[in-house]
Amino acid sequence: MTRLLNEDEDVNYLLITSTMGVDNRGVLVLFGSQTGTAQDVAEKIGREAKRRHFLPRVMALDNYNVADLIQENLTVFVCSTTGQGDPPDNMMKFWKFIMRKNLPKDSLCQLSHAVLGLGDSSYPKFNFVGKKLHRRLEQLGSSGLVNIGLADDQHDLGADAVVYPWMEGLFTRLLSLYPLPPGLDIVPADVRPPARFRVQFLTENGENQASENSEHDQSHPDVPGWFPGQPFPARLLANERVTARDHFQDTRLIRLNISGTSAPKLPQPCTVHYLVQNYLDINCVPRRSFFEMMLYFADDELEKDKLQEFCSAEGQVLHDFPKTSPNIPFQYLFDMIPVLQPRSFSIASSIKAHPGEIHLLVAVVKYKTRIQAPRQGVCSTWLASLDPSCGPTVPLWVKKGTIKFPCDAQMPVVMVGPGTGVAPFRSFIEERVADKIKENTLFFGCRYKAKDFYFENQWNNYVQENQMTLYTAFSRDNEHAIKDAGKDICDPLLAGAFFFVAGNSKNMPEAVREAVKDVLITHGHMDREQADTYIQTMDRQKRYQAETWS
Repeated sequence: MTRLLNEDEDVNYLLITSTMGVDNRGVLVLFGSQTGTAQDVAEKIGREAKRRHFLPRVMALDNYNVADLIQENLTVFVCSTTGQGDPPDNMMKFWKFIMRKNLPKDSLCQLSHAVLGLGDSSYPKFNFVGKKLHRRLEQLGSSGLVNIGLADDQHDLGADAVVYPWMEGLFTRLLSLYPLPPGLDIVPADVRPPARFRVQFLTENGENQASENSEHDQSHPDVPGWFPGQPFPARLLANERVTARDHFQDTRLIRLNISGTSAPKLPQPCTVHYLVQNYLDINCVPRRSFFEMMLYFADDELEKDKLQEFCSAEGQVLHDFPKTSPNIPFQYLFDMIPVLQPRSFSIASSIKAHPGEIHLLVAVVKYKTRIQAPRQGVCSTWLASLDPSCGPTVPLWVKKGTIKFPCDAQMPVVMVGPGTGVAPFRSFIEERVADKIKENTLFFGCRYKAKDFYFENQWNNYVQENQMTLYTAFSRDNEHAIKDAGKDICDPLLAGAFFFVAGNSKNMPEAVREAVKDVLITHGHMDREQADTYIQTMDRQKRYQAETWS
């Protein structure tokens, strides 16, 4: 059994450097992260700061008391953007506070900041959070250390194409402002940093086993609970495959009972088996930081060369380095392997139509990489494997979605939801049908009518009852169906209807936007510039919204 403790080796390391005359070198690194990428980058900045004898503190934005920002000197922000230009869940409180209009304009005049945004240019509001935060900090009197960094997942080299050059520029600037005192040099890159956590191994009766860490007592605080958001175990009611057996995509309709819930507790101590099964994301695609950390333990020259080449890679990496893997101390797994991240699914049901239940439409993820063994999505594969007859529970919690539906319930709504993108619109349509609202238009596209037409019977019933209008696109793109509908959607849009898009972010959202533009040109008698302006106005009014994912 193991006990996970907060690492204090960092403190010892920093005390040693501070006794050598390094003063006033504190750097606060705050991150807003939805999937773990911004946290990974922030922790990398923290490690690089230590190499240059700065004293970093790295934490999530909502774990930081924002009122203390007026006392900070140097702060680095690493922020991702989600959905409709929204901040990640773990910076919501910070975001609301920093955007308050009554904050004094000079409240952060003592602060120097740097902002690194992580985004995806396939989304309409690319890096919106990073850009807006940078502007807001300047409005409050803070001065920028370096230009804002805008990393883009769509780049051929991914976010690293911006992240690493930006970090180099940041530390060049910091060292010009805070040079190293005489006698201190930058710690070489091949010197292993201390692990973030230390592990105590216990016998079955709870006694400490002799280990390299056994001299440390148990006065360290326990690590907080495994799961963010205080999830509750929802009982699985049904797990139904909704695609044909001979169809390549396995998609499940998951029905969960959300009545009578409670929150799980972190086992302390816990077994290694529990840690690997419930905490560490051992099936994730490794980030660049994984290979950088693994390189510290490589003795074999061939594996060293291979690791140095791997800025990003896929597959079961530990199997590729049989000589290096045994050298990795257990506690360093927490620095190398990220924590399992919650998987967000759009709720595909209305509580009015299904009291006490939540439905999810889950496409089981399977894909191949350069390595022959196929990879599987952790959460979707696990959900698909559950047998309702065995009474399993699914830990979950509910958060606000990124699509904001109109306050005026009678307002006409046009929805484009190809594939599993139809999930949030099923919940919305069910809600409106229960309230006897009929101005519902849905565009749905899939490969085959007979194999992956999700909720076909339900949609047909609604159409027959005159509760919605349905346009379908089988074996073709949704934008063609939008153009075919022409005047039937142009008139509602010009009259103030809302337009929503949900689904894969690769090409679909931009193609749909262009189709709407063509409809406005053809049937709204606009030129291209006027159509562009009209859609931009809809964006500002929140009448055109997209919820997409990669």
